[in-house]
Amino acid sequence: QVQLVESGGGLVQAGGSLRLSCAASGRTFSTYAMGWFRQAPGKEREFVAAIDSSGSDTYYATSVKGRFTISRDNAKNTVDLQMNSLKPEDTAVYYCAAAPQGQFPYLGGGYGIHYWGKGTLVTVSS
Repeated sequence: QVQLVESGGGLVQAGGSLRLSCAASGRTFSTYAMGWFRQAPGKEREFVAAIDSSGSDTYYATSVKGRFTISRDNAKNTVDLQMNSLKPEDTAVYYCAAAPQGQFPYLGGGYGIHYWGKGTLVTVSS
């Protein structure tokens, strides 16, 4: 069992930066690929970024590529999302997700996810 708890959300002006963190419980964190998703008001949940179990491979949604960076620290059981050049359309609840490493290529499609966090709200003002 893995429990995921997000933190770091808040209110930021457009053009600003924010760093989200997801803390995972359990000794098997390093065997999971991790991802970030977001859900804006009235919209479906969408993929943001993913990182493999070792931290050596990542991929991003087109809308955030070049602005967001996902990273992980397996010694601390954390996965972070550094968000720069934020836009009002980045406003959403951001969720952390865990999937077995074998599902890493499909995580972006929402497949193979075993665990979800409860989310943290990011609001970007114009």
